Amino acid sequence: MIGILAAGSPPHAQDLKADQVLVLKKERTLTLLSQGKVLQTYKVALGGSPAGGKQQQGDHKTPEGLYILDRRNPNSQFHKSIHISYPNEQDRKKARARGVSPGGDIMIHGLPNGFGRLGAMHRLHDWTDGCIAVTDREIDEIWNLVPDGTPIEIRP
Repeated sequence: MIGILAAGSPPHAQDLKADQVLVLKKERTLTLLSQGKVLQTYKVALGGSPAGGKQQQGDHKTPEGLYILDRRNPNSQFHKSIHISYPNEQDRKKARARGVSPGGDIMIHGLPNGFGRLGAMHRLHDWTDGCIAVTDREIDEIWNLVPDGTPIEIRP
């Protein structure tokens, strides 16, 4: 993790909230931004087939595009989860044209409940069904820094 919220930051830095989230799939990073400045960057694990954007349910791909972090689940099967508004209208249109379901339930989440001890080791390979996974400690931090309604951009 890198960012302006490192230990020893001024007290007001701790009060900042993200107004944008940027995921760079190739770099396996999730960055929280506030007014264009990096608050924090995290290393992530992605869907089991990370190349390319999500096309349909069950393809194990993490979507690419512009979405909203629209709701959260403190009682998830993972240590907290924040829902990404996939599929958007463009995703639904593409899936309809192919005669498939676009899928859904794409989240930023911690580790499966009971597996928090894995910590950063979970990033040794991409393992989700299309979600963006961080450690339990990191999802706790993201949970506090990212309000519902925050835009997220997921790039290749």
